[in-house]
Parts: sequence; C-alpha cells; structure tokens
Amino acid sequence: MIQREVRVANRAGIHARPAAMIVQTASRFDSRIMLGKDSEEINAKSIMGIITLGAGYDTVLNLTVEGPDEQEAADAVATLFENRFQEELG
Repeated sequence: MIQREVRVANRAGIHARPAAMIVQTASRFDSRIMLGKDSEEINAKSIMGIITLGAGYDTVLNLTVEGPDEQEAADAVATLFENRFQEELG
C-alpha cells in the first residue's frame, strides 16, 4: 500500500475537467485508488465522488493506492496534481 499527500495547486480547484482527468488516469490501473479529505474517502475512479470532495485551491488530499500496479498508479495520479491538471502552465 502506498500513501501520499497531494496538494490541489490549480487556482480553480478540482472541477469537472480535473476530476475527469483523475478518473481517466486512475481507470488505467488495476489497483484500488482512493482520495481522502478530512474523514471522507472516495474512489478515484468515480467522477461524482471526486467532485463531491469539494477540493478547492491549496487543499491537501490523502492518496492511498493498493494493488498490483500501485507504484505506477500513485505516480500517475500524483503527477496530475503536480502539473496542476495542465492548467495555468507557463
């Protein structure tokens, strides 16, 4: 099992487009991928779950990945956050 903290670095927070990017990325992997905020934890393969987290700018989320491809999955999802979901680049 891999656990990491990821920070929402894009000013708009996690809205529909970043949520879709997370789901698309997470769905490529067999591992169980969860995102947590406070006491709430959701499946990163669920777009509605991600949107309902209400993760705004500078929110820290807990990323938990468990399964056969957990390292690759954790790296891929964390990279989305680090790259600000390809928003505000430049």
